[in-house]
Amino acid sequence: MDIPRLGLGTWEMGDDPARRGQEVAALRLGLDLGITLIDTAEMYGNGRAETLVGEAIAGRRDEVFLVSKVLPSNASRDGVRRACERSLKRLATERIDLYLLHWPGAHPVAETVAGFERLATEGKIARWGVSNFDWADLAELGDARCAANQIYYNLSHRGAERRVIPSCRARGIVAQAYTPLDQGRLADSKGVRGIAARHGVAPTAVALAWVLREPGSAAVAKTSDPARVRGFAAALTLRLSAGDLAELDAAFPAPAVDGPLETI
Repeated sequence: MDIPRLGLGTWEMGDDPARRGQEVAALRLGLDLGITLIDTAEMYGNGRAETLVGEAIAGRRDEVFLVSKVLPSNASRDGVRRACERSLKRLATERIDLYLLHWPGAHPVAETVAGFERLATEGKIARWGVSNFDWADLAELGDARCAANQIYYNLSHRGAERRVIPSCRARGIVAQAYTPLDQGRLADSKGVRGIAARHGVAPTAVALAWVLREPGSAAVAKTSDPARVRGFAAALTLRLSAGDLAELDAAFPAPAVDGPLETI
């Protein structure tokens, strides 16, 4: 299975028992609407988000492309295996489809990759990748089979276009944007809202479709609101015109100089 272009994130999900039912329902609605990727991490709520995801995908595992992440502090060769096994237990599954190193850490990346490759051989993960890797971090991977780099990228924060995204494309690595809606701020942008009105979609669909405009790109957005999930799903079929893209470029210009990869 290829990496789906659009997914739902789970940061801060599972923390409030009063919201659990709504959060589970939102993830299931996403599956109904074709948003088949669900992204989580061992760090999110110290595993509570993974447990929630396990509940949401129960009985529907074959429909889901499941992403989780290992903390850098757990990313030694043997630590990766132990962390993955804990995640699998919380997720109530036998396989993670994409397992990411959450950000560069103290353990040598070659050691982490060796742990990932062993997990893949054992069938516990289908593929592996990284998150928050700048272009120089990607170079340290050498010829390793990295599937994706999850990065902070949206209309308001385009620095990754300078060096990181080109580096990903050159290596066949999917550039997977997190926080693609700039924590909801892009939905309130006049320029985004105008284009959305022309297409008859939610502003969030425009912001997501912009991230997905190039081959080899993907995005993970978070919500527990059913209406917003439906808005996200519209991005799967929305095609922005050349005029739309020019308007967005004018409203949110790309940076003219290189800088370090932004993270949050």
